[in-house]
Amino acid sequence: MSKIKRLAGETVLYGLGSILPRFLNFLLVRLHTGVFAPDAYGVITKLFAYSAVINIIFMFGMETAYFRFANKEGVDEKKIFNIAQTIVISISAALTLIFIVFAAPIADMLSIPGKSDYVIWLAFILFIDSLVAIPFARLRLQKRAIKFVIGKLANILILVGLNIYFLYIAFDPARGVGFVVLANLIANAFYLVFFSRTLLQWRPEFDRSMFRTMIQYSYPIMLMGLAGMTNEMFSRLTLEWWLPKNFYPGQSSEYALGIFGACYKFAILMNLAIQAFRYAAEPFFFSNASDKNSPQLFARVNHYFIIVCCLLLLTVSINLDILKHFLKRPEYWEGLNIVPVLLLGYLFLGVYYNLSAWFKLTDKTYYGTLITITGAVITIAANYILIPIAGYMGSSWATFICYFWMMAMCYILGQKFYPIPYKVISGLAYIFITIAIVYLVKSITIENQWIATSFHAFVIVLYIIIIFLVERKSFRQALR
Repeated sequence: MSKIKRLAGETVLYGLGSILPRFLNFLLVRLHTGVFAPDAYGVITKLFAYSAVINIIFMFGMETAYFRFANKEGVDEKKIFNIAQTIVISISAALTLIFIVFAAPIADMLSIPGKSDYVIWLAFILFIDSLVAIPFARLRLQKRAIKFVIGKLANILILVGLNIYFLYIAFDPARGVGFVVLANLIANAFYLVFFSRTLLQWRPEFDRSMFRTMIQYSYPIMLMGLAGMTNEMFSRLTLEWWLPKNFYPGQSSEYALGIFGACYKFAILMNLAIQAFRYAAEPFFFSNASDKNSPQLFARVNHYFIIVCCLLLLTVSINLDILKHFLKRPEYWEGLNIVPVLLLGYLFLGVYYNLSAWFKLTDKTYYGTLITITGAVITIAANYILIPIAGYMGSSWATFICYFWMMAMCYILGQKFYPIPYKVISGLAYIFITIAIVYLVKSITIENQWIATSFHAFVIVLYIIIIFLVERKSFRQALR
């Protein structure tokens, strides 16, 4: 079996474990937008945006460090696992304690006074996430994708069930959005049972030399992840800070944040595909690094990745007239014009993750840190400039600008230190042609929904056929 074919198969499996659960989580948007008005949904968006940023600190980049050192010849994988788990648990336990002690003032800072229990629940959610991060990474290293899938699917099914129960059967308006946080906590507690054997077999390990080496390798990854998550989440947070009063007549900034957060979910469909690919690709890049043909292999992987993402960009963008019904209240639909911009931004982020293999394989992770920190600076500056001018559309363009910059800088630096013959011209051609098709199709107004959907389906099928005809020789070579 060819390496690309094997990577594609693993991506599909990890997709079942990451895309499908997150897609089911995406379906929760319909439940949430049916129960909560945009103002209340804005609170949910804000809480989980902060949690996503803080989660990076809890993890401390140790997943990538575990992959890096567990793959080295002559190294005891169990020892590396124990050290990585020891570091993560030590950091996350300390941070969880801090959040519990200062829960009340943190709740005040988040503009949810009297809701310190939300802060405590979120802290435990983050602690459990970090506790099982290395066990999940171990499953990926050991190619145990089926168990990985089972764990992720079971968690999300529990989460969906709890959301239905709390919001439609036992709903109490006084608790409100707290039910969403509580459902996430209970669903995460399942992981403690799922990994009980692994967690009980873990023993604290304090090899001073390896401990220091792994920390030195991982902290730039952590800073890179923190800056990257800032890039992703900052637009949601600053929308509440920098949106001029009455920018959207008669509506609060939390209302705008709720609209933005709900419509952002459609762009996450691209991010889910990227995440599934990353789960398979990260160990793939490390395991093939010593192959003399690895540069050509990595270039081909990136080329196919761009093609798949372009197809996803086209499919989602021209079918928003159908997908919008996932947002149950029509007032959310006004923000749908941000979706194509965000999808394109995430496409660039996915390409960046592909290109980033060079600094992970050469142990120059500080370059990744510099790239993402500059990306964070661009995100902050772009949001500061664009939000007062264009509201949440300005936030969307800030995301696009940031990820394009990161991709471009990673390519330029990578070609200097670890040259890979990427198909730049053809990749950009696919992207530009796809964008042109999207806006051409969206400019055609068809009143009858059946005819419109049939036309969109025809465009997608024709797009796939043309790609196959153009790439058929390359596909045959890849599958050998």
